[in-house]
Parts: sequence; C-alpha cells; structure tokens
Amino acid sequence: MPEPRKPSNVSFLRNRARFRLLGLTVDDMIRLFFGGNAVVSVVVLGLITIFLFKEGHSFFGDNRRNLETYRRAGLEYVDYMRQQERDHTALIRWLSDVRVRQLRELTEVQGMDLAAANAALAPFDDFAGSFSDTVEDLRGLVSDLTDVASATKTQFLVNEDKRVQKQQLLAEGLTEQAEQVQIDPVDFVAAAEVLTGTLPYYRELAAAFEEALRAVVAEIPAAVAPGQQPRLDRFTQLVADYIAGFPAVEQRLSTWDPNIPVGFGEAITAFVFGRQWLTASFWQDWYGIVPLFTGSLLVAFIALVIAVPMGVCSAIYINQIARPAEQRIVKPCIEFISAIPSVVLGFFGIAVLGQTLRALSQFESLAWIPGFPFSERLNALTAGCLLALIATPTIFTLAEDAINNVPRAFKEASLALGATRLQTIVRIVMPASLSGVISAVLLGLGRVIGETMVVLLCAGNRIQIPDFTKGLAIVTEPVHTMTGIVAQEMGEVVRGSIHYRALFCVGIVLFFLSLLINYVAQKVVRRYKLPGS
Repeated sequence: MPEPRKPSNVSFLRNRARFRLLGLTVDDMIRLFFGGNAVVSVVVLGLITIFLFKEGHSFFGDNRRNLETYRRAGLEYVDYMRQQERDHTALIRWLSDVRVRQLRELTEVQGMDLAAANAALAPFDDFAGSFSDTVEDLRGLVSDLTDVASATKTQFLVNEDKRVQKQQLLAEGLTEQAEQVQIDPVDFVAAAEVLTGTLPYYRELAAAFEEALRAVVAEIPAAVAPGQQPRLDRFTQLVADYIAGFPAVEQRLSTWDPNIPVGFGEAITAFVFGRQWLTASFWQDWYGIVPLFTGSLLVAFIALVIAVPMGVCSAIYINQIARPAEQRIVKPCIEFISAIPSVVLGFFGIAVLGQTLRALSQFESLAWIPGFPFSERLNALTAGCLLALIATPTIFTLAEDAINNVPRAFKEASLALGATRLQTIVRIVMPASLSGVISAVLLGLGRVIGETMVVLLCAGNRIQIPDFTKGLAIVTEPVHTMTGIVAQEMGEVVRGSIHYRALFCVGIVLFFLSLLINYVAQKVVRRYKLPGS
C-alpha cells in the first residue's frame, strides 16, 4: 500500500502562522479585508437610503401647502367648471373620430370620391359645429374666472418670493434693505367672493347649456356610413350621461369653501393616487404618480411576456438538451447581451426596432393584431421589446443555475424508470427547479423596473394613464415611467423645490418596489427549497 503523499510546501503554512503585520496574522488580515468590504457595502446602502428619505420626506408638507394655495386662491372652484368644459371637448373629439371613420368608409369601402364624401357629410358637419358652439358661454365664464384666480395665486407667489428675499437680507444683516421690501397681503376672502358671486349666473348658464345640448342632439343626423351608426348611438348616450352630471357640478360649486384646511393625508393621497403629473404649469402643478406607475408596469409586463419564455426555454435547452459544442457558443452569446450598454440598445430601438415595428403594423395581413396599425414608433411595445433583451440574460443565468441545482439522482431515477428526456424535463427537472426559476423571473422583473435609459429613449414619454379600455392594443401607446421621469427632470429642477422633492419620492417608491420584489424572490426560494440543497 503506497504511503500518503506529503504536502510539497509545508513551509508556507509555517510562515503563514508566524508572519504578523501590526499584530495581525495572515488569517486576520484576510478576514479584515473581506469583512471590511462587506461593511462598506452595507454602509453605502444605508447612506443611500438615508439620503433618499432626507431629500424626499418633506415633499408631502410642501405638497400640502401647494394644495392649500390651490384651494384658497380659487383655482379649485374654477376647475369644477373647467372639467365640465373638458368633458364637452372630449365629446367633440368623439364626433371628429366618427367623421374620420365615416369618411374612410365612404372613400375606401364604398369607393366614393373625396368631394362627394365631404358633400355627403355636410349635414354631419353642421351638427358637429352646432354641438361645438353650445359650450361657448361656459368657456367664456371659465376664462373670466381663470383670470381672477390666477391673479390671486400669482400675487401670493410673488409675496412668498419677497418674504424669502427679506429673510435672506435680514440674515446678511442688511436691515434697511429688508425693510424696503414691501409685502402686500393677499385678500383671499375677497377673491373667493368674486368667484362664488358668479354662482347664480352659472346656474342660469348651465340650464341654458343643457337645453341647447338637448335641442342639438335631438336633431343628430343618421350616419351616412352605416357601419358608424353604433358609434353615433353611443355618442347620444354619452351626451345624456354628460348632462346628468350637471347637478353634481352645481353641488360642488355651491358647497365649495376656500377655508377648509388641506389635511396631511390629502397631500399623501394626491401623490399616491394622483392621475396627473403636471409641472411648470401656469395654473397648477400636480404630482400624481399613477401615470408613471402604470407606465412602468405596462412596459415591465411586455418585457416579461417576451423575456420569460426566451430566458427559461434557453436555460432548459442549454442545460438539458444542447451538446457541449452548442453550450460553448450559445451560452456566452446570451450572457453577452447584458454587456451591451443600455444607451446603445436605446439607439437601436429608435433607429431600427421602432421603425420596423411601425412598418410591419401597416401590413393589412397583420391588421388582426390588437393595436395594428399604429403611427407612434416610440411606445410601450418598442421599450418592452428592448427591456426583454436586457432581462433575458438575468433570467437565463439564474434559471440555469436553478436547473443545475436539481440533484442528479432525480434525473437518473426518472430515466431509469423508462421516462423520456422530455418527460424527465417536464415532470422532474422543472418542478424541482421551480423555486429558482420563479426567483429568476422576479429578479428579471426587478431588472426591467429599474432600467432607465431604454425607457427614456423608446417609451414615447407621454405622461398619461394608458387607456386600458383598448384591451391588448394598449401596448402600442406611448407611456412614461418612474425611472424615465427622474432621469428626464432631475437635471432641470431647482434644488430643494417641491418638484425636486417629488422626484425623490418617486425614487423612494422605486426603492420599495425593488425591495418588495427581492423580498418575494427570497421568500419563494426559501419556501420551495429542496431538502439538503
């Protein structure tokens, strides 16, 4: 029996035990090096978290004052009427859409020339013009009240600037110059009385407006293109619903009180459930995160629909089916995608992918696809396709690791019992690795939610809630995302302003969203972890 082989260089172990620097052995220094780096990582994470909350937490107080100014200056009162005017404008847009559809049906389906089609639509145009004119009196009243309310708000903001200027002069010891800054108080009560004093006139105006709408709609012409008659019938119903909302507007106007304080909770809900992100407006700035949140979710959903099959199926193929030569070629290629800079992918999306998708959507043979044809080459679909490319390497790598961790005995036992390779993959390997695959998908979701450059370049950046009534066609709408808005506006805002702090609040939401995704991924892994693995 051969003797055990002795270590070739035992002197290294002896020297390692003897060598000391500043009283530390080699093992102590190794422990200190790696432990120190881990501590630095934790400290950096803590500093980032503290910085986010330090800059963002005071937003809600600022937003509360912002909403108080909105109410006390009377902008809220005017917006009740303005919304009534906007709803009427939406009905006008509906009529314009019906006209375009009728014209297209007459010229493309019935083969009528353009002049004859326009002549056939002349009664409809007269009706649309009469309907549009019904809102003129309300529009004039809104315009007059807008001047009053905006003047009050402007005077208040000027006073605020003067107050800050005075404080700065006093802080510098320039007392005489500070005393010369005159601040004229704003009479909010008088301004509110001017606005509420128009309520009797509004009531008369609303009654006449309702009567005019009913008279015009009663003479609505039938559609000259039969296929559009259902849309005209729907328009009639929309007008009836619109008129039915008049009493609610009058109720809000009659009960409006500028002195009702704005609660802290109202400032929070205005951000969390707000449907507008509107900044640098002459009228009122709104910081509602819903349009950005829904845009981020829509783009992430599109990306996962594409990336999950690509990443998981590629992992199964490379790990279970591919030959070693294929593995050596395909696996590095997939992993190399993650090395492509996102700005390069954004260029590709603008110049190639968006243009190609729009061109494909124009083919009549593809008109059955929801949303096709579309005209906006930068939209959620373009951004989602590119984000899928970014997420695929993450999902692929983690899913393959999960498949690798399945005990080899499981696979061998299945094959020994006569199962085919496909049956073994579907019935044994995938269920055993499911927790790791789900974790890979969740971490891929975290990757696409946090991506910035691609969505900024390719999502279209339209700040509005996607129209979910369109069904799957919603994917062709331009959207804006939380990461995109921060990257786009952070460089332009004044440090310390309410806009600046609102962007940090968006960052906090992103922080918690990523934290939640990682937490769920960890819970899934622990919940379905194989015994002994």
